[in-house]
Amino acid sequence: MKILVINGPNINMLGIREPNHYGRETYADLCNKIKRYCDERNIEVSLYQSNHEGDLVDEIQKAYGNFDGIVINPGAYTHTSIAILDALKAVEIPTVEVHISKVEEREDFRQISYIRLACKKTITGHGTDGYLEAIDFLAEGN
Repeated sequence: MKILVINGPNINMLGIREPNHYGRETYADLCNKIKRYCDERNIEVSLYQSNHEGDLVDEIQKAYGNFDGIVINPGAYTHTSIAILDALKAVEIPTVEVHISKVEEREDFRQISYIRLACKKTITGHGTDGYLEAIDFLAEGN
C-alpha cells in the first residue's frame, strides 16, 4: 500500500503556532512519527507540505495512478479551497481529512469544509495521532 500524506499551510509551524490548539510536537516530529508507523506496517508513505494552494493541487494530481490513499490536512484551505476539492474528486483516490485540533469546537468559519465532500472520513481533535488513525482506516481498505 502506498499512502500520500499532504499538509497545507502553516502545518510546518507545528510546535510554534498556537500550541494550545496544535500541541508542542514539531512538523519534523510529525513526519518521523508517520514514517515510523508506516515502516512498522510495511506501508510506503510519502509526505508533502506546502503553504501554496496550487502546489497542493499539483501534488494531488501527481498522486493519480501512484498512490492507494491520501491523508490530507488542508489547514486553512479546508474552508476555502474548491480547487483542492476538485483535484481530490478528479483523482478519485480514497482520502481521509485530518485536523489536529477539534475544529467543530472552534470559530464558526472552521465549521465549513469543502474538502470533506471528497473524503471517506474526517478525523478531528485527536492531535497528530489522527494521522495514524487515517492511515489505519485506508490500510483496512475503507
